[in-house]
Amino acid sequence: MKRILLFVLTNVMVVAVLGIVASLLGVNRFLTSNGLNLVSLLGFALVMGFGGAIISLLISKPMAKWTSGVRVIEQPQNVDEAWIVETVRKFADKAGIGMPEVGIFDGAPNAFATGAFKNSALVAVSTGLLQGMTREEIEAVIGHEIAHVANGDMVTMTLIQGVMNTFVVFLSRVIGYAVDSFLRKGDDRSSGPGIGYYISTIVLDIVLGFAAAIVVAWFSRQREFRADAGAAQLMGRKQPMINALARLGGMTPGELPKSVAAMGIAGGIGQLFSTHPPIEERIAALQTASNT
Repeated sequence: MKRILLFVLTNVMVVAVLGIVASLLGVNRFLTSNGLNLVSLLGFALVMGFGGAIISLLISKPMAKWTSGVRVIEQPQNVDEAWIVETVRKFADKAGIGMPEVGIFDGAPNAFATGAFKNSALVAVSTGLLQGMTREEIEAVIGHEIAHVANGDMVTMTLIQGVMNTFVVFLSRVIGYAVDSFLRKGDDRSSGPGIGYYISTIVLDIVLGFAAAIVVAWFSRQREFRADAGAAQLMGRKQPMINALARLGGMTPGELPKSVAAMGIAGGIGQLFSTHPPIEERIAALQTASNT
């Protein structure tokens, strides 16, 4: 609940700061005199940036179950399932969080954690990962996902995404209106914004959206290093996590739905947009960390 309140407060503060800066620079007077209501725009940016992100967070767990085909282990059907559930329980207790739901999904090697609240999260592993790794390596991967939950990474990444969305919505419309005003000097503006505004806004939504995605991906990569270190701490030593990453480096990880990709054990496309650092960098970071 504390992280949710932080999420709300941060987005409100972002909108407030945008409004103050715009007023100090005279943007408010300029926009109002030219027909754009800054207060309405700030409210719109808040709804778009904060509303969409928080809704996405709240439905993240059921969406992950549906899109990944996760089968939640209600009652373990065999020794392996019982071991997975017990491993999650052991790490959850050690991390001081509530017992997450535990699930398995069909597919190539991967795993993920999701959920709006760290005391009611979901940790899921793929059949490919269970078949391709040793128990110790699987344990390290589970520790990595529990670390994501304990660190509050789902809320943190949603917070960052919401902030970036707010900036994209606000800036694209302010700049779009400025472009439209320049193109329509001397025209009658009683009919509202012209085609320049709409084209500029659409283009800027796309361009700034890509820029925002780069920033969000960078933050996601930093959270991965922290989750790797968290797994090593939960296990009491770092070698199992190093081994798991090395094993994963020789596999072709399965793709995850966009809503949970940042919380997977591997994923991402391209260096700038990747949600995960290269395996080699993650191993090097663990190797140079203090011994545990």
